[in-house]
Amino acid sequence: MRILQLLPELKIGGVERGTVDLSEYLVKNGHVSCVVSAGGFLVNALEEHGAKHYQLPIAKKNFTALRQVKNLQSIYSEFKPDIIHIRSRFPAWINFFALKKLKNITPKIITTFHGLYSKPFYSKSMSYADEIITISQTVTDYVKKNYEVKESKIHLIYRGCDLDEFNNSPVPSKWADQWYKEFPHTKNKILLTLPGRITGWKGIEFFIDLIDQLPNSDLHGLIPGPVSANKNRYYQSLLQEINKRNLSDQITFCGARNDIANIYKISDIVLNLSSKPEPFGRTIIEAAACGTRVMGWDRGGVKESIGAINSQGLVSYGDIAQFVNKIPIMLNEQAPVSIPNIFTKENLALETLRVYEKTLLN
Repeated sequence: MRILQLLPELKIGGVERGTVDLSEYLVKNGHVSCVVSAGGFLVNALEEHGAKHYQLPIAKKNFTALRQVKNLQSIYSEFKPDIIHIRSRFPAWINFFALKKLKNITPKIITTFHGLYSKPFYSKSMSYADEIITISQTVTDYVKKNYEVKESKIHLIYRGCDLDEFNNSPVPSKWADQWYKEFPHTKNKILLTLPGRITGWKGIEFFIDLIDQLPNSDLHGLIPGPVSANKNRYYQSLLQEINKRNLSDQITFCGARNDIANIYKISDIVLNLSSKPEPFGRTIIEAAACGTRVMGWDRGGVKESIGAINSQGLVSYGDIAQFVNKIPIMLNEQAPVSIPNIFTKENLALETLRVYEKTLLN
């Protein structure tokens, strides 16, 4: 098969990483893989495993990007894909108009709904597909409710964790020495970790409330994640709130990290406290794969992943008092030793390939 994946760009992110992982699996299994995007540092990873990348400026959601319709038609004419797999709404619109005027190429269209998209009309482009992949039951229910698609066209495939990167092997002693040198106040503490970029809906205010109400002075909160330039004012407001509550010695912002697996491993519990229902919640399965307890709100994709790992870690949305009561119980629970196969990178790739094969038979 000749598979073309279409997405805005190849910078950091779960969608982007999943695109590269799937491409590598396809090439290893004898298929021809290419990706169309505006580029990014993950392009190198594509080229290393033998996939082709076409650079097209389709990351910006504006009408000027629609000028790329002809360029996309040229790529389709050159590559001649059997399958076009689309992972984002605006590229889906560009694809829609490109194929309308291409009569000599009739590829099958697959879309993956990666989120609970707002603006259903704008998102309608993702429903113009032969088959649709959803990343959780939460997203499946959203698609059924908001788009007129046959249920038989929808395929639930959970996002996949790379067990080569996220596993329960010991933390390297050199890394641990460096970590405790940088963050000495975290040594010999019970570490509660809320990973994710610093933005308003990630539930950081909930986390501050939680640390404030927990009676154990041996507890310390970690927040690893980048602060973008447009979020600096919000970040400063969080620091002010932490200082106001005299929690500066109990909560640490770690900044952007490329060693998140090791941070999971030294953590006692990894949390997801998003104020909006998560379509999936990748950090939960990554942390559990590293042998770390996980907790989060009893809703959305987080409910599905934690429920499959240890439902004891689920808490009613917004109920900090229940969270406070549950944490000592969780600390006495055995940490997970593995994750269900449905959350692995290998299963994701295999099930996606099966959707491709089914589509070509129809």
